[in-house]
Amino acid sequence: MPSNEEEPLSNNIMGIMVIYNALQTQIKNAQKGGEDTSVEIKVLFFARARDLTGLADMSLVVSSGSTANDCLDKLVSKFPNLKEIRGCMVMALNEEYTEESAIVKDRDELAIIPPISGG
Repeated sequence: MPSNEEEPLSNNIMGIMVIYNALQTQIKNAQKGGEDTSVEIKVLFFARARDLTGLADMSLVVSSGSTANDCLDKLVSKFPNLKEIRGCMVMALNEEYTEESAIVKDRDELAIIPPISGG
């Protein structure tokens, strides 16, 4: 049976091991690129995109490190009618036109802007 002096030491060691294991898990996740993390962005739909989705805007959760193209893929899977304008629309990220390869970050705003015609 351990002495009274050994019990606190044993409890401290167990606590340290729990913390150590938790930190190791966080390090492994970070080295994998944070696969367990996600970001939430706001998507804005304009003109025909608004007609096709029936929405002016929505929240979208994607994996950390996702690109604007990844977001668009997810939107097209949710709203298949967007395929109609996919090849001729532009996107803006935080109010600036962007490439599909741009990485989105938490709380970003992605606008889907179809071609606009008028007379």
